[in-house]
Amino acid sequence: MQIKSLLVALVAFSAPHAAVAELPDYRYFVAGGVCAACSHGITTPIDVVKTKIQSDPSKYKGKSMLASAKEMVKEEGAGYLLAGLGPTVVGYGVEGAMKFGVYEALKPISQKIIDSKAVAFLVASVVAGAVAAVLLCPMESTRIRLVSDPKFGKGLLDGLPKLIREEGLMSTFDGLAAMLAKQVPYTLGKQVSFDVFAGLLYALAAKFGLEGSEMKFLISFGAAFMASILACLSSQPGDMILTKTYKSAGTGLSFIDVIKSINKDGGLPAFFTGTGARLAHVISIITSQLMIYDVVKVALGLPATGSH
Repeated sequence: MQIKSLLVALVAFSAPHAAVAELPDYRYFVAGGVCAACSHGITTPIDVVKTKIQSDPSKYKGKSMLASAKEMVKEEGAGYLLAGLGPTVVGYGVEGAMKFGVYEALKPISQKIIDSKAVAFLVASVVAGAVAAVLLCPMESTRIRLVSDPKFGKGLLDGLPKLIREEGLMSTFDGLAAMLAKQVPYTLGKQVSFDVFAGLLYALAAKFGLEGSEMKFLISFGAAFMASILACLSSQPGDMILTKTYKSAGTGLSFIDVIKSINKDGGLPAFFTGTGARLAHVISIITSQLMIYDVVKVALGLPATGSH
């Protein structure tokens, strides 16, 4: 019954005659887009190394992230570390705007329908993650193709049209199931835990009489750092499935086939291939992203996460 009521509320929420008070605040979308585009753009080299390790694990087995990066630069040139920068910035800018915006918009609606605040936040994060995954698919398809095959194209402007021309528009959504497997737990682990950790840290600071702008910075950093670890570990299997899915494009492997293939290669540990590189990547992304998010929110007149 609660699920049905939530769906009805979502329809009403998107309807043209919806009450002004229930319309989403554009500032959350702006802050989400800015922080996601900046954080993912800055950490593109780390993402390139991580993706390459995952797409060719036997070649880089036993090598550190730095050693792997040096080998890639030696073979492809320094510019290779910026492969997929265009689709990364554009794709994650749109993805971040929707992920943060939809999440913040759905939280109050979910809380009116679901008694448990925790469950309401989880529902909002799952929906936000799903919406973001759909929008991100074409850009991520292009990014991974550019990283796994440096000769495919130079960037977004030629890579995406070529991908659509050769394989069709719908082919860019072939990895949707894998994208959902990554983005839903990633969003849940990142945004819900950031809300929870920030709230707990603000309550702890108030208890000891610690206030001021310096505390806001420390709280944002601490909450973001802890959220990044949870987000990375919870979404790592989905990230491996996503990389394998795009690497296997055109082979006819289904979502289940990809999972079986990874499991056959090394069992459960195979799903955590490249975790070290990805942990460095995700911690860098999420910590900077959530801090930028709070800075932009406050600059736009919104309260910092967990401060109210």
